[in-house]
Parts: sequence; C-alpha cells; structure tokens
Amino acid sequence: MTEEELRVSAPGRICLFGEHQDYFGLSIIAAAINLRISISGKKRKDRIFKINLPDIEDTEEFSVEKELEYTKERDYLKSSINLLKRKGINLPAGWDCLIQGTVPINAGSASSSALVVAWIKFLLETAKDERAKKADEIAELGFLAEVAEFKEPGGKMDHYASSLGGVVSINFDEKLKVRKLKNPLKEFVLADSLQKKDTTGMLGYIKNHVLQGIADLRKKREGFSLKNSPIQEVEDEIEKLSPDARRLLKGTLLTRDLAAEGETLFGSDVFDHARFGDLLTSQHEVLRDYLCISTPKIEQMIETALKAGALGAKTNGSGGGGCIFAYACDKAEGIAEALEKTGAKVYIVHIDDGVRKEN
Repeated sequence: MTEEELRVSAPGRICLFGEHQDYFGLSIIAAAINLRISISGKKRKDRIFKINLPDIEDTEEFSVEKELEYTKERDYLKSSINLLKRKGINLPAGWDCLIQGTVPINAGSASSSALVVAWIKFLLETAKDERAKKADEIAELGFLAEVAEFKEPGGKMDHYASSLGGVVSINFDEKLKVRKLKNPLKEFVLADSLQKKDTTGMLGYIKNHVLQGIADLRKKREGFSLKNSPIQEVEDEIEKLSPDARRLLKGTLLTRDLAAEGETLFGSDVFDHARFGDLLTSQHEVLRDYLCISTPKIEQMIETALKAGALGAKTNGSGGGGCIFAYACDKAEGIAEALEKTGAKVYIVHIDDGVRKEN
C-alpha cells in the first residue's frame, strides 16, 4: 500500500471467564479470535470522511474541521474523532473508508469494541501519532470513545482483548494489571443464536443490583471485600438480601473464583484441556442460574455442543441472546455441523492477534 492508502483490523473476542466482572474491578480472562473488523481507506485532498458500511447497509459523511455533533445513539465513529481532537491529535486529511468484518454484530463477541479499536488505530495511523503502536493506549482510548463518552455502564474488557490479542488476564482493580497468558488453546466453535441482545440494559441491571447488595452486606459485615472475601464467610448474610441482590452478588463471587481458578490453569506446566472445558461449563451454569442471562435457545445450543463432543461450552458476553462458544479441541467439524442444525450461524475459530496495521 502507498502512503495514500491504509488498512487496519481488530479482532472480536470470547470471554473465557469473568462476564460482568470488569466494571466491579475484578479479573477476567478473554481471548481474541480470528473474526475481525477491517477498515481500509484512501486519502482525500480535503478533510471530509466518507465511510461505507455495507455490513449494516449504512454510509456516513462528515468533516473533521470542527467538533462533530452526535446524530444517533452510540455514534462511535464521531465520538472517536472528537476524543482524539480533544487530546490534541490533528487529523490532517479526510479519507474514503470501507468498514466491514466477520464479527457477529450485537451478538456478544465485541463487534462494537473491535470497530472502535480498529477505527482509533486507523485514525492514529493517519495522524502519524506514536500512540498508533501502543495497544494499551488504543484500548484506553477505545473505552473512552465507546463507553465513557456516552455514559454507559460497560467496562474495558473488550477494548483490551481486541487491542492486545491472544489470551489475556486483566485485573481491573484501582491499578489496571494486564498479563498475556500462554496460549495452549485449540479450536473453538462460535455459534450465533441470531437472538439480539440488550447489552446496555443487561449491564445496568446487574451492576445496580450487585452494588446495592454490597452496600447492604457491608452494614452487617463492615470488612466485606468483593475482591477478597471468601464466599463461605458471608454466605449466611447474602441469603438475607433481596432476591435479585442475593443471586447476582452470589453469582459475581462465584465467577470471581472461577476466573482465579482459570488463571491458575493457564499458569500450569501442562495444560489440562478437559479441566478447562469443565470450567467453561461451570462458568456458563453460574451465568445461567445466578445472573439469569441465558435463553432457551442458548441452552439448546450448549446441550447440542456438549453432546457432539465439546469439552465445555458457555454463553459469550453480556448474555440474553447472541453467541455461545464450545471448546472443540479436535472435534470442531462435527460440533459445528451439530450446531448448524439448531439454526445457529456457526464459525470455527482460533485465538488471534490484536489490532494491527495490514500490509
């Protein structure tokens, strides 16, 4: 490509352990997958961006001469530009852009975050800004443009998973800690139920009830810590909370412990694929029984994958529809065939790199 052309891409992700944990400052383990959002562009002689989005049958056109007005809900392309300009990054020219990808849209695989991460990488490259080469800074900018700008309740998991790639453990405590884990993982089968999700509604509902449960619990147990208190020490007090706060807080603590066990597994000398599959299924059961984010279609797909030989399977992302994934190991073709019979859209995937500039 010439200096007048540019192409970047960013991956979607699967959440192995830790759904609905990052915005509480707890740990998650996520992995980037080889379904990606790609942005290609040709430089213009003015400062106008013309953007074609064939996957959603949409187009955008705007000038970057001044602050952009948001004209739709979650106007991420414009919010990213506004954010970068506020941080002193100059966008010297406009571009004709094509945005398309293979990440299932609104299905729990971080399509919106992959879009924002890829778009910020694209803009930083056009500005020849050194932050274009810093995946952690791209992740932070992605969070600000997608979540903070619109005062939404989500966390940073998707942005870091998409920016860094591979398998990552992320602790969202007061000081963010990100570790790349070794990747012994084999193939997965990702299956889209084609049931659309209400991601922001689900996030807000869970977050508010857990925070209320914590506040009520601390009236009885002043030293209670969401990060450190063993569930056995507070189980009796949790049972006295309101029904929603009780199950959601307990589910949060169980997920916290599963994420810790998963990280220990990745650090072992010999990776136990069967145990990994069991932990995935246990994580799904917590999400189903305590956070109540499964659906009958998701349950049918999970059962189908396990019967077809998957070592484990779980819903992916905030829940209420969207995708599941199954750890297929060496049985991907058969599991994919079985899941297709449920009416799902199926992908065989593996772990992939983070955001990158393409040659």
